[in-house]
Amino acid sequence: MQTVHQYIERDSGRVRTEKLYGDRLIRLLYNGVRENAPLLFRLVTSARASGLLGFINFDAPLTGGVAGNRRFLAECGVDLGECIDPPEFFVTPRKVFERRIHYRERRPMPDDPSAVVSPADSRVLIGSFRERSSLFLKDKFFDYEEFFGRDKREWLAAFNRGDFAIFRLTPDKYHYNHTPVAGRVADIFEIAGAYHSCNPGAVVQVVTPYSKNKRVVTIIDTDVPGGTGVGLVAMIEVVALMIGEIVQCYSAVGYDDPLPVRPEMFLEKGAPKSLYRPGSSTDVLIFQEGRIDFARDLIENMYTVKAGSRFSRGFGRPLVETDVKVRSLIATARRK
Repeated sequence: MQTVHQYIERDSGRVRTEKLYGDRLIRLLYNGVRENAPLLFRLVTSARASGLLGFINFDAPLTGGVAGNRRFLAECGVDLGECIDPPEFFVTPRKVFERRIHYRERRPMPDDPSAVVSPADSRVLIGSFRERSSLFLKDKFFDYEEFFGRDKREWLAAFNRGDFAIFRLTPDKYHYNHTPVAGRVADIFEIAGAYHSCNPGAVVQVVTPYSKNKRVVTIIDTDVPGGTGVGLVAMIEVVALMIGEIVQCYSAVGYDDPLPVRPEMFLEKGAPKSLYRPGSSTDVLIFQEGRIDFARDLIENMYTVKAGSRFSRGFGRPLVETDVKVRSLIATARRK
């Protein structure tokens, strides 16, 4: 397996090599343990084991006082200037990964009301369920019916032949998810599952891995007054190894007065919606057919041959991620 995984840094256009956290252990788990000790593999990817691993890795106190905090923050690439809380607040890795930021100033959002924005600081790939689309990637990352839940016939029909975007959060990222569109919540439901790693090597090894993980599905109707006007949008938050839970904590202003997301709620675009606790994880957005056009640079970057991606090798075609910021442009409404 290709050991190097690269992506495109959107702001500069440069090729970057990702430091994959726990990569040696992940490769052992998914190449050796999964094949030779399937019972142990299922145990490790269970909710209990994932929660225990998360506690061991993220709840141990940082050493060295404030100096140790600053060192750990620097190693994770955290900009203290964008954090709401002072350095002395970050006494454990969990507090670092659950940090709050001045997102309105540090993660500006396009003024275009028809813009769809990134739900997270993440690395994104885009695709389509339409066989004639150049972005066709059906049944690579997830089984469509299994992903939604095979009993959700209304939503399976609504998003058939649509487009999707996969946002992979790495452990060092800001772990709040923000709303990618404005609209009314038509439905929200949870689907039980495992806690597979989001490491690109693990994703390549496990067939349709995101269909197998625990996830929360939120359906947002944007064709309402004040909405983004891109039809129905499915926002799926997918747990991963060492993610204990997905906390629904929508707040229209800052992080004040967080509320659980419920049907009929109106969600403002770009507002905090949920929090991963903590580790690496994945957001998936699914759009109805013909309602959006993806940003051109995301398409061009995905097909570049300048970067060596594990996804490219695993799926037999160029598949290079772009590093994007939360609330940045990823698509716009298609003109009728």
